[in-house]
Amino acid sequence: MAKRPAAGRVKRRLARDIGDVAAIRFYRSTLANTVSRLAADPRWRTYLAVTPDTSVTAPYWPCPSNVTRIAQGQGDLGARMQALFDSMPPGPVIIVGSDIPAIRPSHVAHAFKLLGRADAVFGPAQDGGYWLVGLQKSLRQLVPFEGIPWSTDQALAATAAKLHAKIVVHASTLSDVDTAHDYARGRQAAERRILSGQKKKPPASAV
Repeated sequence: MAKRPAAGRVKRRLARDIGDVAAIRFYRSTLANTVSRLAADPRWRTYLAVTPDTSVTAPYWPCPSNVTRIAQGQGDLGARMQALFDSMPPGPVIIVGSDIPAIRPSHVAHAFKLLGRADAVFGPAQDGGYWLVGLQKSLRQLVPFEGIPWSTDQALAATAAKLHAKIVVHASTLSDVDTAHDYARGRQAAERRILSGQKKKPPASAV
């Protein structure tokens, strides 16, 4: 799920700390990286669900040839998530956010594996929300997303409570970037990964 990358629509808390330009640049980069990473994995089919609906054909969306772009529909976050689950082909479905820099295909693959023995899977976020939610086909006609206090530390607990009679499991804990502190921490982690990769490179051969 992705929002139109425009000032005032995405990462507003982050923009207050680092400015609109830097916040939008971060969001666009994270969205593009997420789509390219997940779409490259043949174990699932990737869709890019966008809002507003009128922006489906806009040129600014990162969309590899094997990604289907669709509209999220109307209503609050819960209504749009429910509509996406209901519209998907048969089989298990997982929805992820578009502003999670650390997400990798391995996280999604692990969540699908967990979903194979459960009714629902959540990827917890450190702030009490969740960056991933997956449902089995048999549960996709339920309405677990109604009346959820979104953007609070009770979002995950409230959603899981609506599935109290079902088997619910948790995948990896990841987080989005909402503040300047989160942003700086994420950049430092990325720099450490780059430096680590450089150290592991074999020395060049001399001829």
